[in-house]
Amino acid sequence: MQIPIVRLALGDAEVEAASRVIRSGWVAQGPEVAAFEREFAAATGAPHAVAVSNCTVALELSLRVAGVRPGDDVATVSHSFIATANAVVAVGARPVFVDVQPHTYSMNPDALARAITPRTRAILCVHQIGFSCDLPAILAIAQSRGLPVIEDAACAIGSEIRIDGNWQRIGRPHGLLACFSFHPRKLITTGDGGMITTSDPALAERLRLLRQHAMSPSTARHESNRVTLESFSEPAFNFRMTDLQAAVGRPQLARLPAIIAERRALAARYTEALADHPLLAPPTEPAWLRSNWQSYPTTLRTSGRMSQIEIMQFLLDRGVASRRGIGNAHSEPAYSKCAWSCGPEPCDPAAHAAGRCLRLPVSERARDYTILLPLFHGMSPAEQDYVVATLRALPG
Repeated sequence: MQIPIVRLALGDAEVEAASRVIRSGWVAQGPEVAAFEREFAAATGAPHAVAVSNCTVALELSLRVAGVRPGDDVATVSHSFIATANAVVAVGARPVFVDVQPHTYSMNPDALARAITPRTRAILCVHQIGFSCDLPAILAIAQSRGLPVIEDAACAIGSEIRIDGNWQRIGRPHGLLACFSFHPRKLITTGDGGMITTSDPALAERLRLLRQHAMSPSTARHESNRVTLESFSEPAFNFRMTDLQAAVGRPQLARLPAIIAERRALAARYTEALADHPLLAPPTEPAWLRSNWQSYPTTLRTSGRMSQIEIMQFLLDRGVASRRGIGNAHSEPAYSKCAWSCGPEPCDPAAHAAGRCLRLPVSERARDYTILLPLFHGMSPAEQDYVVATLRALPG
């Protein structure tokens, strides 16, 4: 049996949606994008949602409209897909990396407080693999320093956090803006694509302007019975989502509650099976969050006799795909020689040159001691049973 790390769950509804757009003759950004934005806002509880071409540009646009400029600092995490740090660099700012919490893989508020510099202009937190940040603590720090919070919620559609005794969806948003991804690894995919949510109508309008070359009027001008001439108010970008993409996303969004319920059931089965595993420990879901289980992370027990790579190879040899823990930007060639990236002060030069950072020990352990197991909606009981049986066969 071959078990991938993820398998797309697209079917007749998505085929019909794409066909509808093709038959309409309007495939670029248009009514399907507008409908997807309305439905996404309703699903997350956000007043406004703005669709863009991917989550990386969602982060970049969010930093720009939040006022981040060249030479500014942005407090963020290294323990994330490289796009998080890249978006900061794209606006000319520098990422100041903050360590993460071991059970959520997300920003540690205590480390955040120590990482803020006089040049910090924004906080970019990441809801990693569906586990939400400790938003109340992060927001309290941001408020005390007068800083906007941007949420990288690429992996967190449908995840929930309990605030003031109430369960709330990630993306409401709780900070200034929240950014989502529709990459094929996510719960909802449009092939690629992104969404920004905000409570600020002026920011939403500015995002819509910047994603489309700062052009006025909008693409609906051809519906007017009067001749209209477009104008361009400032240099901007082509970050639009197409109607083909939005149409494919809409039926998946309608199924989101069922998708999350199925993934939570799969995660619960894994957790039960790994409770007494000699090599791998199941994740701990804090009482204040409900993950969407975009991924299922296991942690190597210290008493185990196999390394991360040895376990992954054992699984792969038996047809079970896995992934190591989320990477760290500071260990990649693009950032490993940037001494400023690990905190307000330079890290030990020798450690940093070796791709390690003395200030980010939890991030490094999370990468090196975490293994992500296959988990996707549409996974059959037989497939999960095979993964569990393979895990039990590990020589421990």
